[in-house]
Amino acid sequence: MINRRSFLTQSLLLAGTGIWAQTKKVNDKQIIYQFFDSGLAHFSYAVLVDKKIILIDPARDAGSYYTFAKEHGATIIGVIETHPHADFVSSHLEIANYTKAKIYISKLQKASFEFEPFDTGNTIRLSPSIRLKALSTPGHSPDSISVVLEKDKEPHAVFTGDSLLFGSVGRPDLRTYSGEFTTQREQLAKQQFHTMHDIFALFPDKTLVYPAHGAGSHCGNAIRNVKESTIREEKRTNPAFTWLDEDEFVRQLLLDQPDIPQYFPYNVELNKLGANELHKALSAVPILDNNYWEESALFIDTRPSSAFRIAHRKGALNIPDADKFETWLGTLIAPHQGFYVVVSEVSKIKPMLLKTAKIGYEVFVKGIFVYNQNSADLSIDDFDSDLLRANQDRYTIIDVRTEKEAKDKYFDKVINIPLSELTERLQEIPDGKTVLVHCASGYRSGIAASLILRLRPELNIMDISNAITKF
Repeated sequence: MINRRSFLTQSLLLAGTGIWAQTKKVNDKQIIYQFFDSGLAHFSYAVLVDKKIILIDPARDAGSYYTFAKEHGATIIGVIETHPHADFVSSHLEIANYTKAKIYISKLQKASFEFEPFDTGNTIRLSPSIRLKALSTPGHSPDSISVVLEKDKEPHAVFTGDSLLFGSVGRPDLRTYSGEFTTQREQLAKQQFHTMHDIFALFPDKTLVYPAHGAGSHCGNAIRNVKESTIREEKRTNPAFTWLDEDEFVRQLLLDQPDIPQYFPYNVELNKLGANELHKALSAVPILDNNYWEESALFIDTRPSSAFRIAHRKGALNIPDADKFETWLGTLIAPHQGFYVVVSEVSKIKPMLLKTAKIGYEVFVKGIFVYNQNSADLSIDDFDSDLLRANQDRYTIIDVRTEKEAKDKYFDKVINIPLSELTERLQEIPDGKTVLVHCASGYRSGIAASLILRLRPELNIMDISNAITKF
């Protein structure tokens, strides 16, 4: 679920929750609110002025925005999409249908739904002194825009989408693979150079910066773990402002970008079409009897890896319910591939369906059910750290961290196959020895162990899991 963050006059740390929030006002009648989804490191915003709300880059679950509007006795009059997002499905069409709000996007999106063009020169006036102004800021995508909140004709804040991130910029290689755009990533990187130096660099230093993503998002690289910034702070800490030569900017921007999850192009196109209403979409998913079984089916087991190792369905892929569940689901499972979702208890059914819906995968869920551990089902042997320390040569050790992470080795003899590449590189795992899988904390290794067991069941697999922290 989305944790709502309000901000602009005071800040507080909520004891025991790890949720940081602050409230900030433009004045008594004008407030910016921030919402945060930690699973996708996604920020969305509500600009509230004189009981009128404009939403910017809303998440799939619109409930938090409706609650916010009700609490403030306000009306949602518009939704702005800074670009068709690749990592999550937006609720812009659902909100527009429910509230009669207008959708504002760049005309370059070529969307299938009714919208108001919102590019450089277009504005939305919310009061005599407050207006939202569009700026075309291509680079992350050719149709990216940023939204400037002006007070008395002076920039107060800029909502940058993924054009400017905290300490980074949006990666320019995502739309190369969407199927429609033939623009090469180098050309988008050049556009990003001009966006940085011809647009963002000209803002007053005190201008607040509010992007669509934070640390951990696949939409950028090395994003700072903060919740707000200013142009002054970005000029001080963001390397992209220091790359003053266009060729150097392009080279640096394209260096060491993370893998692109295979669901990203699907989400871009779905956001241009507009997703189905969430409640109806989730209601269509069958809730099945406990311990459901179907021969040769794909089961996405969301229970903890410790429970999966004890017992699981044949052919199950273990992607535990955690902050990065959505990303790994969309990385390892291709769009349009049907699957069943396995949960540990009834109370997990709705949250897990919501998580699949955040990336538009609820339509591929054939059913969801509770699995009760059964000793007759498959299991994974327990890992013995003493045996590994005594004789590493008796094992084939697979490191599923990224190539960059794997440079810092835990063991002398390892095969590095990043989890995102594992399905295509399974044949690189030799026969003959017990296979040990590890990552940095145990989450990815649990997924990898289940994937290997599913696709190469002849191998004897062990998951080092969180015991890796002891090596």
